[in-house]
Amino acid sequence: MMGKVLRDRRRKTRAYDNVTSFAVLAALLASAPALAQQQTPPNEPQDQTDTTATPADPGITGSTAAQPEASPTEVVVTGTRITTGFNAPTPTTVIGEDQLQKNAQPNIFNAIAQLPSLQGSTGASTGTFSTSSGTQGLSSFSLRGLGPIRTLTLLDGQRVVGANVTGVPDISMFPQLLVKRVDVVTGGASASYGSDAVGGVVNFITDTRFEGFKANVQGGITNYGDDEQVLVQGAYGTALLDDRLHLIVSGEFDHEGGVGAGNFGTDLAGGRNWYRATTLLNTGVTDNGLPQFNYRDYAQPYQYALYGLINNGPLQGIAFDQNGTPYNFNYGSGGTPTGTGRVTNCYPGNSFCVGGDLSGAPGSGASLKSELERLNGFGRIGFDFAEDNEVYLTVNVAQVKTSNQPSPGYNRPNLTVQCANAFLPQLVRDRCAAAGITQFNFGTSNGSFPDPLVRTDRRQYRFVGGLKGKFDIGGSDWTYDAYYEHGITMSDIDVDDIVLQNRYVAATNAITLNGAVVCADPAARAAGCQPINIFGGFAPSAAALAYITPENGPFQHTKLTQDVASLNFSGAPVELWAGPLSVAFGAEYRREYYRVRADPYGAGVMDVSPNSPEYPADPLLNADQGSNWAAGNYKNGSGKYDVYEGFLEVNLPLFDSPSIGRANLNAAGRGTHYSTSGTVWAWKVGGTWDTPLEGLRLRAVTSRDVRAPNLSELFAAPTVTTVPNFTDPFRNRAVQIFQNTIGNPDLKPEIARNTEVGIVLSRPSWLPGFSLSLDYYNIKLDGVVSTLSPDQIVRFCFEGNQAFCGGFELNSPVQGGNYVNVQPFNLASWKTSGFDIEASYQWTQPLGLPGSFTVRALGTHVREFLVNAGIAGVATVDQAGANTGATPDWKWLAVQTYENDRFSLTLQERWFSDGVFGNQYVVCVSDCPVSTGNNPTIDYNRMKGAFYLDIGGSYNVTKEVTTFFKVDNVFDHDPAPSPQTNTGLDVNPALYDTLGRIYRLGVRMRF
Repeated sequence: MMGKVLRDRRRKTRAYDNVTSFAVLAALLASAPALAQQQTPPNEPQDQTDTTATPADPGITGSTAAQPEASPTEVVVTGTRITTGFNAPTPTTVIGEDQLQKNAQPNIFNAIAQLPSLQGSTGASTGTFSTSSGTQGLSSFSLRGLGPIRTLTLLDGQRVVGANVTGVPDISMFPQLLVKRVDVVTGGASASYGSDAVGGVVNFITDTRFEGFKANVQGGITNYGDDEQVLVQGAYGTALLDDRLHLIVSGEFDHEGGVGAGNFGTDLAGGRNWYRATTLLNTGVTDNGLPQFNYRDYAQPYQYALYGLINNGPLQGIAFDQNGTPYNFNYGSGGTPTGTGRVTNCYPGNSFCVGGDLSGAPGSGASLKSELERLNGFGRIGFDFAEDNEVYLTVNVAQVKTSNQPSPGYNRPNLTVQCANAFLPQLVRDRCAAAGITQFNFGTSNGSFPDPLVRTDRRQYRFVGGLKGKFDIGGSDWTYDAYYEHGITMSDIDVDDIVLQNRYVAATNAITLNGAVVCADPAARAAGCQPINIFGGFAPSAAALAYITPENGPFQHTKLTQDVASLNFSGAPVELWAGPLSVAFGAEYRREYYRVRADPYGAGVMDVSPNSPEYPADPLLNADQGSNWAAGNYKNGSGKYDVYEGFLEVNLPLFDSPSIGRANLNAAGRGTHYSTSGTVWAWKVGGTWDTPLEGLRLRAVTSRDVRAPNLSELFAAPTVTTVPNFTDPFRNRAVQIFQNTIGNPDLKPEIARNTEVGIVLSRPSWLPGFSLSLDYYNIKLDGVVSTLSPDQIVRFCFEGNQAFCGGFELNSPVQGGNYVNVQPFNLASWKTSGFDIEASYQWTQPLGLPGSFTVRALGTHVREFLVNAGIAGVATVDQAGANTGATPDWKWLAVQTYENDRFSLTLQERWFSDGVFGNQYVVCVSDCPVSTGNNPTIDYNRMKGAFYLDIGGSYNVTKEVTTFFKVDNVFDHDPAPSPQTNTGLDVNPALYDTLGRIYRLGVRMRF
């Protein structure tokens, strides 16, 4: 019954959101007066469907239409490989240079990622809670919430070497000042562009014929005084030898100070006050008629304290202040210790109380945004060896460096301490004797320890040489495009101030020997062990820190290479009854390779990671398996694969008549052979119909798309992630585990079926300047490379599914021996569907004023996002509307701009709807059904959406110099809590703005 209540509630919520969303669109367009001007605006931003553009074609957005590229070939929009003009059936949104400038972001990734169809993209504000991911500061796009690995990102229609082993490129490394437009194809494009284009394609188009000099200098800061930003960009282009030789160079420097970590407890950086340690507290009871999970603020972990807490046995509840003085810990929920590790009135399922002393809680001690610095140098030389034919060479060298703090101190909830410890206060020793014990269990945040720092350094070298142009065969014009690309990425991750766990244990076990306090273990003493006092806020000595957190910490060095050779042709060989038959065909070879090397303490001692003076042998450490660090246990690995593919695309005109309109059929097929998984086929069939009704066009396309598993999924060195406070349902307690994620060389390509149907109204004479498009999409993805979470694996075993019981250990007697293995398989299937809406209106000389007023709105509605794990006993989960993820029910972006020859003013609204924590939950407060891993019970399941207002403007000092300003998140809207079941920072930066109001000011020059 409660499940039905939840579903009914969600239907009502979605119905309300639907009405609200259409009301928003109506309000945004209401200001567009009917029949305001009887002329077609030249720079109207809109949904783009034309394949080519000429100076007279207003289809391309912003400054692109006003300043068409004077290149040897047509301007090709990304929806197809055919270069002759026709309407492609795949929806393509185009963002022009003018719109990118008005957004005034230090990285144009941030501007593009605001599009509603882009869901789950990663940037400098995501991944900051992680030590081992290596994606900190990596800017990558995700269309439809399918993940960056299922969105193909191109630069001038060409692939770019990945920035890490997942194969996704980093937009921060692109020559951003030369980008004149960005095409976003919101549909499967594997038949045209190959693997990874399941969600669509994002193609950055640069100005390859730029002449003159232009520069951009801007700075920014938040209203909290952090994330200081400095961006300096410059580009120069010239033409020589009678306009046959074209030279372009550009350079960029961007520094973003980031938003650092707060302190222990609930203190965030810069005085931000929205963090409340919101957590889903686990009662550990599933069948008492009450909800298993309770939504609460100010969750207090009761297994440790800032400077130490005895958390089990007869002395449970004794904590230590900064001076080392014992006191009775202030438990929340009015709880009292039971002596068994539990606390009355609290939540044993994940070891939390509510309220009390939160000074040792580590959640707020993570960076909100990585500090980022990027350098980019780009050069292009092109020579027209004949009319409309060019040979060219491009070189792109870039570096992106980031740093972030994933957590403060060193959280250690489970340490065995001897009552004879030399640093233990006498009062506690006496209590030990009275209780008849010689040791006790101890938990501490090690608040006096230095905070870990993760530093990444990615360097990319990309070289492209190519030929492109036109030729004539039998009276028909053909174009060709051939290129070879070689890309190299060198990626380093270094971690400072991370604890070696076995050395920490040895250093905490202190005794008095010959009048001196020393480490109890003779082997540890011989290896340099220095004792530390963990009972209070006593900072370890320099020698002790050098022993437990050595100068040479975890590191990972990765080299990736990509080689691509591509040859494509396009032409119209035959004139048919309704127009030319257009074709495009080509072939491509690609080779992807990676190698990763890590330190011997994390990876284990082997030929490629031997002991050395920087990492000397230590009998206390696990030399065979590694994983000795508290976090950052990187592993060694390597792998490669080769790809051979060919494609054919055809556009067939069906009819062209004033009485019935104009229609075409577009079809493409691609065969691809992977050295790892064999041959796979992709195809698409679609068409458009320009109806006799003025400005009304119908379009539809269906496709079979593919994504081959990437180097990480196939060959990845195991990634080891430390998970504190992991719930052990067998003993109903929280433990610390290592999550071991490993590759699977037997993976096969994912297969998707993508269908889109749409209607477009484009600039009718009765409302010139107005455009509206509505598209329905449906994507079914099979053989998804995916994994279950560690919590799912353990819980399904606990509930009796023996298939999950062989890959974890939660009660190991060995230090650091608890683990859960996670490995990808082609088991899952996903299905998502929804609507895209785009509307725009441009009013020239509004109310008789000079200039123009433009309104544009884009929205995406996700009807469903069904995730089927493909495993018996695991229920399908609908992730649509789960605001803890990336796919809210509704997401909107609206822009209003007034501009004339002297100044411009822009308002921008970003909004997404209210949602839930997860649709798998059953909401109840009493008479609850039995709580299961598939459908756990919960007392509250609502997560507010957000509305953000941005304001920007510019002033033309001269024709060549423009000053501008931008204020993002004007109302300083705080993020909604995104509760977890552990001690992490409860926020979702993939959806919510976590930084606050940001001010930017700058100047642009063009000569």
